[in-house]
Amino acid sequence: MKKVWHELYPGNLEPSFEKIEAYIDNALWTEMNDFLADTYSVTPQLVFSRCSAQPGWNIKYKKNGKSLCTLYPMDGYFIALVVIGTKEMTETEILLPLLSEYTRDLFNSVSFSAGGRWLMINITSERVLNDVKELIKIRVRPKGKKQENKVLK
Repeated sequence: MKKVWHELYPGNLEPSFEKIEAYIDNALWTEMNDFLADTYSVTPQLVFSRCSAQPGWNIKYKKNGKSLCTLYPMDGYFIALVVIGTKEMTETEILLPLLSEYTRDLFNSVSFSAGGRWLMINITSERVLNDVKELIKIRVRPKGKKQENKVLK
């Protein structure tokens, strides 16, 4: 088992994106980052957090000042934080039956607080990754791309 992420890279030791990718060691990581770069033309921001829930270096993606998601490196997978705010709630509830059971259960178990539902989604499968992509598209519509739900059944 690898060392815990925040112990490997404390606040004074910023990891490279290559080191992050090597730690996660999962092709879904590349797919997620490629999706965000290609769909939204955004650059990731490496940020250190002292938050007790998920401390350490994380990767934030924002478009026009609005958060798309925050990605947290884990051993063999990663977590995507997606906040579903009041504006996105109705559309998310409509999409919910098309999402994986894992994502539906997580959504239903998280209370609305601080302006939204803060979903910490473990990306461990292609299906869950696709759920996250669809939730991000609800948060910020991709420009110049035809909108279609590509959720796997």
